[in-house]
Amino acid sequence: MSQLNNFNYAIMKLAIDLGGTNIRIAQVKNQTILNKKSIPCLSVGTEEEVLSQIYKLIDNMLDSKVTGIGIGVPSVVDHQKGIVYNVANIPSWKEVHLKHILQSKYQLPVSVNNDANCFALGEKLYGQGKLFSNLIGITLGTGVGAGIIINNSLYCGENTGAGEIGSLSYLNKDFEYYCSSNFFTDFHSTTGKEAYDKALAGDATAIDIWNEFGGHLGNLVKAILFTYDPTAVIFGGSISSAFPFFIQSLKKNILDFPYEKTLKSVHLLCTENPDISILGAAAL
Repeated sequence: MSQLNNFNYAIMKLAIDLGGTNIRIAQVKNQTILNKKSIPCLSVGTEEEVLSQIYKLIDNMLDSKVTGIGIGVPSVVDHQKGIVYNVANIPSWKEVHLKHILQSKYQLPVSVNNDANCFALGEKLYGQGKLFSNLIGITLGTGVGAGIIINNSLYCGENTGAGEIGSLSYLNKDFEYYCSSNFFTDFHSTTGKEAYDKALAGDATAIDIWNEFGGHLGNLVKAILFTYDPTAVIFGGSISSAFPFFIQSLKKNILDFPYEKTLKSVHLLCTENPDISILGAAAL
């Protein structure tokens, strides 16, 4: 897609990362975040209540220098028309014509895409993905998503549904159930943050939990290697902060992958920038 080559770094855009937990917004210019804010999302609210939150954030950030708005949403997206469908963890957002709504209100160009695509695009343009032509960006948090870069271009699929790897069947459910926050709450009666804090303190049980998590994530990585054969897999999202606690068990789990050349060439990395999805949204 042209945005990988033709993004104008001199312009200022508002970039929004919409999630079921938080909504983040920032002013972005010259690859730099000038100002940012995050608020809890009214995820159980009506469509209009969540839109009102977005309006308020935009209104507080908007000035005459802003030339456009980019927004990443955890859903299937018609990125041409800017329509989002069945947004994860925001039940009221079944079909929201987000691009039309925001363009009509603010009279600015608006780009809408999947949040994991924004993450992968951000990594490709500004992060560790600069080094690789083919990469998968995996977001780990409330859910599991993936953005796909093939031959230096963002691949979205027909309905911007490419990369919904969390929905692939795995064990008795799907990968998302075992590789997201559900794993901690449903299997170990804790949260990812609690398990991370305890692991940092040297708690053996918490470290075992992360090793188990890494095993499941390793199976997901093997599915990715079979499907896309990328040069790099880059992890992001809130759970990725625990990367040191699960990467070794992940690597151990994928040792039985049958294609030795693939294992030798793939790079398993963690994002170095917690705002990389914001930068990706700005570049849409």
